Amino acid sequence: MKATRPANVITLKQALEVAEKQQYAIGSFSPRYTSMILPVLRAAEKSKSPAIVQISHKELVRYGITPAEFANEFYERVSSENITVPVVLHLDHTKEIGTIKDAIEAGFTSVMMDASEKNLKDNIAASREAAEYAHARGVSVEAELGMIGTTDFVETDKDEELYTDPKEAKLFAELTGVDALAVSCGTAHGVYMVREPKIDYARLQAIRALTPVHLVLHGGSGVPAEMMAKAISLPGGGVSKVNIATDLELAFLGAIGREERLTDAECKALPPELLEVGQAAVESTVADKIANFLGSKGKAESFKA
Repeated sequence: MKATRPANVITLKQALEVAEKQQYAIGSFSPRYTSMILPVLRAAEKSKSPAIVQISHKELVRYGITPAEFANEFYERVSSENITVPVVLHLDHTKEIGTIKDAIEAGFTSVMMDASEKNLKDNIAASREAAEYAHARGVSVEAELGMIGTTDFVETDKDEELYTDPKEAKLFAELTGVDALAVSCGTAHGVYMVREPKIDYARLQAIRALTPVHLVLHGGSGVPAEMMAKAISLPGGGVSKVNIATDLELAFLGAIGREERLTDAECKALPPELLEVGQAAVESTVADKIANFLGSKGKAESFKA
């Protein structure tokens, strides 16, 4: 655990309360490689935008990173780069309470318990356990209801999709006490290759009408900007957190002329000049998302009001 957390490193709940009121979304960016945390933070700082830096349990395993290694790199870069915008360190899709405990110990300010493949009763029980543990330590909790499809299986295992039921969302929020809820309404993790992205706005509005929790949209990569803008600005509060992972990795790999994913160690071993090319591509992608997709450019000021 970080002994003294910088004042601008905040919880997910703190971040989304402001974003929802002001009708913009905060990007939850998955660098996947620890070397890509730097360009994400740089883009947020230059754009004067709040940002969430995240990694999932499966990504930790796939890329060979521990929660402590990811958190240490995050805090070191926040310090060395003099990052002043509000930032959240978030553990994304995780099914194991042990990983959540490790992340909280390492200094993560937000965690996600994803028990969406379980039945409603068991999902509620697992999410409530995570919420009680995290809240006692000043950490926010996200959960998932419904099932969000995938096309690349890095973050989640399933490619099936089960839309979130608004009435179940109301019950789920009341019984778990989570701070944010990832809802399934048409998007998918990964790259859209066959089916077109779509967003069920009526379902989002029905969920919002019945529950006060902040809404999260996973599968932000590849969704048209105008579609996302509508989801963010729904009356009464739309989507406040959008997950973006695949677009960052594609930008990085494309810039360095690679097609196959690397491990974190392989990424660190790249020649410095090549690594910088990759970092520049990630920074540019994040800056573009902030300005043209999320509506969060210049919004760091909204936290001072």
